[in-house]
Amino acid sequence: MASTLSKKPVNGMKEILPREMEIRDYVTNIIKETYRSFGFTPIETPCMENIANLQSNQGGENEKLIFKVLKRGEKLHVAEAQTEADIVDYGMRYDLTLPLSRFYANNANDLPSPFKALQIGNVWRADRPQRGRYRQFTQCDIDILGEPSNLAEIELILATTTTLGRIGFKNFEIRINERRILKAMASYAGFKDEDTEEVFIILDKMDKIGLDGVTEELKQNYDAEAVDKYVALFQELQGVSSVKEGTSFLAERLGDFLDPAVVQSLQEIETAVNDAKEAEFKLVFDPTLVRGMGYYTGTIFEIAIPEFGGSCGGGGRYDHMVGRFAGHDVPACGFSIGFERIILLLMEHDFQIPNRPTKVAYLVEKNYPAEKLVSVMKQASEERKKGKTVLVVRRMKNAKFQKEQLTKDGYEEIEEFFNR
Repeated sequence: MASTLSKKPVNGMKEILPREMEIRDYVTNIIKETYRSFGFTPIETPCMENIANLQSNQGGENEKLIFKVLKRGEKLHVAEAQTEADIVDYGMRYDLTLPLSRFYANNANDLPSPFKALQIGNVWRADRPQRGRYRQFTQCDIDILGEPSNLAEIELILATTTTLGRIGFKNFEIRINERRILKAMASYAGFKDEDTEEVFIILDKMDKIGLDGVTEELKQNYDAEAVDKYVALFQELQGVSSVKEGTSFLAERLGDFLDPAVVQSLQEIETAVNDAKEAEFKLVFDPTLVRGMGYYTGTIFEIAIPEFGGSCGGGGRYDHMVGRFAGHDVPACGFSIGFERIILLLMEHDFQIPNRPTKVAYLVEKNYPAEKLVSVMKQASEERKKGKTVLVVRRMKNAKFQKEQLTKDGYEEIEEFFNR
């Protein structure tokens, strides 16, 4: 007898049972409906990209997590290969932003400007699986390309928070910062320009190791005087959550290191979002927010939901990425909802879909004659026209257990049909 095949999914690749799938479909529909109401247009990009695109130093740590695809057929010469490039030509996309940038550069002549894109699709990262983190997972992005002003950031934050509110989330935070503020703070402290990205990588560990841990790690690599001057800024900003208060302090302290237009833009975003928001959330200035992707050039933001204890989405402005494909820069800004983590929270809180159709089950006896079955099917059709979900199945020998399972699955009405 042949050996038994493994019934378990590949590690990090998740199976989705009906209960979760129902919630995923519900959330997806809200996302699409809300984003479309803001003028975003659905698109789709391929799951694979050229490996050179994926390894173009724009994806930060994610470039170390690419699932690489071997060349095929006559192109694959494993025995003669000297380097990885000899056997690999494609890779599975690790996010939706880089594929969108290539898509826009390739199709710009057929797209409106500015272009408001909506993408929902799977991405792949060879990461270590853990709670809310998988090797294959769904991302949900909205992006605005061709809009240089902070109207893009305002629209993205309002659309995303409105969507979260309609799903049922309250009292969450949108943490916001600016890459140019991060650079101004580092320059003011005395760090060299070539060191700032490494400094930001250490700063990004703040939520894990705290300010003391960040200070200690920075001093292992950089001048102690610069580190002390840098850390002092964060100490003075502790307890400050208002964008206006935080950026006004930095404008005064950093002087010529910080462009006044950056401060004005962030303050305008805060005013507009707070005046127009529909959902219950707080916009919070966070000078420690870095966002690890190498392509961010301006405003950055992140969703913080207390129940999860970490980021549930984020995004920012990436004005140079399209230019890597098109040969000229195109202003671009995007926001990604942490779809999998949101679903996880809803599942853990036993979320019940509101206003879903009444579910009815018809249990038909095994020897029920075909001529009578027609009338059952017609009755089911009439009920479906009224908006009900109707399941027609054979009645099991253990009908009691069958009914219990149907009730557990949300069937409120169960009708039995016997040949009598």
